[in-house]
Amino acid sequence: MGKINILIAMFLTIVLNLQISLVFAETKVYIVYMGKKTHEDPESVTESHHQLLWPFLGSKEAVHDSIVYSYRHGFSGFAAKLTETQAQQISELPEVVQVAPNTLYELTTTRTWDYLGLSPGNSQSLLQKANMGSSVIVGVIDSGVWPESDMFNDKGYGPIPSRWKGGCESGDSFNASINCNRKLIGAKFFVDGLVADKRILNRTLIADYLSPRDLNGHGTHVASTIGGSFLPNVSYLGLGEGTARGGAPGVHIAIYKACWLLEGTCTDADVLKAIDVAIDDGVDVLSLSLGSGVPLTIETDVNLMAMGLFHAVEKGIHVVAASGNNGPVAQSVSNVAPWILTVAATTLDRSFPTAITLGNNITIMGQANFAGPELGSVGLTYSGDCANLLDKPNNPMKGKVVLCFTADLNPRSRAVTIARAVVSNAGGLGVIIARNPRSVNPTHNFPCVTVDFELGTDILFYIRSTSSPSVKIHAPTTLVSHPVATKVAYFSSRGPNSISPAILKPDIAAPGVNILAADKDKEGVVFKSGTSMATPVVSGVVVLLKSLYPQWSPAAIRSAIVTTAWKTDPFGEPIFAEGSNRKLADPFDYGGGLVNPEKAVSPGLVYDMTINDYVSYLCSAYNFNDVSISQVGNITACPNPKQSLLDLNLPSITIPDLRDEVTLTRTVTNVGSVNSIYKVMIDAPIGVNMIVTPATLEFNSMTRKVSFKVRVLTTHKVNTGYYFGSLTWTDNVHNVVIPVSVRTQILQRYHDEN
Repeated sequence: MGKINILIAMFLTIVLNLQISLVFAETKVYIVYMGKKTHEDPESVTESHHQLLWPFLGSKEAVHDSIVYSYRHGFSGFAAKLTETQAQQISELPEVVQVAPNTLYELTTTRTWDYLGLSPGNSQSLLQKANMGSSVIVGVIDSGVWPESDMFNDKGYGPIPSRWKGGCESGDSFNASINCNRKLIGAKFFVDGLVADKRILNRTLIADYLSPRDLNGHGTHVASTIGGSFLPNVSYLGLGEGTARGGAPGVHIAIYKACWLLEGTCTDADVLKAIDVAIDDGVDVLSLSLGSGVPLTIETDVNLMAMGLFHAVEKGIHVVAASGNNGPVAQSVSNVAPWILTVAATTLDRSFPTAITLGNNITIMGQANFAGPELGSVGLTYSGDCANLLDKPNNPMKGKVVLCFTADLNPRSRAVTIARAVVSNAGGLGVIIARNPRSVNPTHNFPCVTVDFELGTDILFYIRSTSSPSVKIHAPTTLVSHPVATKVAYFSSRGPNSISPAILKPDIAAPGVNILAADKDKEGVVFKSGTSMATPVVSGVVVLLKSLYPQWSPAAIRSAIVTTAWKTDPFGEPIFAEGSNRKLADPFDYGGGLVNPEKAVSPGLVYDMTINDYVSYLCSAYNFNDVSISQVGNITACPNPKQSLLDLNLPSITIPDLRDEVTLTRTVTNVGSVNSIYKVMIDAPIGVNMIVTPATLEFNSMTRKVSFKVRVLTTHKVNTGYYFGSLTWTDNVHNVVIPVSVRTQILQRYHDEN
């Protein structure tokens, strides 16, 4: 009997320890993705999620405590607090496509639209033809909105489109009935994923508005760049004066706040919920100025935010996203799924030259964004490495302008901002920073001028040549148009695509440096730079094209934008790419080129795709089995053999591993004159031969789509880097240009033969 009692006691102890270990096992937020919905009723979808979790958590209460979000509109899935073991067990269920831990994403005007030729004054312009985008609803997933900005006024707006199912949510310092109007028609916020992931017990600790209001300012800037109303006579610190407006000033805007001031991040769970709700609300375009860091996580499964956007595209929603701010290194581009229109950033034809006059009367031109006035003749001193300014004594800086050098090539470096702050706090009067050439300068009311290393060295020689060096810093001037070259910005993430090398990313480039748009104020504007700023420029163009061609698919509009892009700046000058060595920009810097809105109106031919093309891509690029792929798309099994990624009908050709030769296929759809004849023009990459069959395409009322084959052969005998060219179809009116990128890789053949 005693032994039985001991065994019972041991059993109870084991059970108790098991329960304790389950209670205290570390949980974190996981995303459980289940593909397309199996129920139309959202409540039924949510109930199916609860039923799936119940066996793993043991009670209804535990399920309720675990679930963070139920994704039930555009697709099926949920975010829940789970242990690693539970997540693994759930991933093995046949109805589950993928389980992944909650990941973080980072938040990545006036002259812009004139520079791109999108003028409201011309009655035949895209802006006027599209009625300024008034028939379209754009959803912006970002850090919220400052609704009082005059750029969100709804003067002249008609009624909200009847198809709109969304609305506005009240919260901290945000009154839905007051702050929303016929322009700003939606405003919602999503924070539960961040709260659960960071184990925040009290949501007030977020230190942000628990509402759609934008404490960061990022989302306000982005939304106003897409569709801000006309705001005349604006400037920031006396710079960039003019009329500020968005690319589609008549568009209806819906804000989805999923990014928070806490760590400046957005979680997968919150972004996916925003996508899910936006699909249900009825947006036509989704703009996401956010991306992941580098290196990208290479998994056997596709990124879950991308899968949420896949379902948006499935519903006909156009998706535009940032390429990231991790340039200029290769393979740094994010948002690489082929259904996303991915945007790189360029400079504008605007700069802020600032004269530096040394005590020997030699004048050097730098760049600065400060309000002025000019700084009269004062002492000048050298303090070495900008990174070491924090360790320097203040006395040598007080009352002087400080010269320092920084060799930090990190595009996210805050060396300039820190140097300015240190010198200012030490009583200095200004700072001159010598660094690798790049276009972005912080905007501030403290004299902070940047020069390249060569000019910085000239200033240093002068300092060492005299016992009492002095300097005069003139007020910046604003210079626009021809004298200012356009460049792909230093920070803009570059290809090739590290996940699917045969898919060209980025797709397109747009101005993203010193973009002037709305700030956290009624009439306030501010300069911001980043691919975050380039993305809404393209989103605005997509809105206008969607207004003109409501039946065009996301792929068709993407093709129209890519194939008509400028390969030079609008004045015919070459586009260079900022980096350690300036070079001519190539497709890995800017995709098809610089967006050309007016040309995109009439592309002639488009490279179109359906959702099934993207499903075939998933079969080829990722480890989806037949059960999983049937849950994602409308096919029951992946084709056997799987489709070559080279045959995906993109407006580009990228061959990452050409060994001898390869033949690929493309299909074009005529959207121009019914009876058209196009002839091919080939600019083959160096050491590569391209043969296109047929060389002439004929269209008529019965033939709108024509396929052609491209045979690509290499003459290289060794492994190479990428060489670039183009393939153009022309009818002497339209030039339909796609970029071609080819790399010869023959080393594997050598191993095979030996």
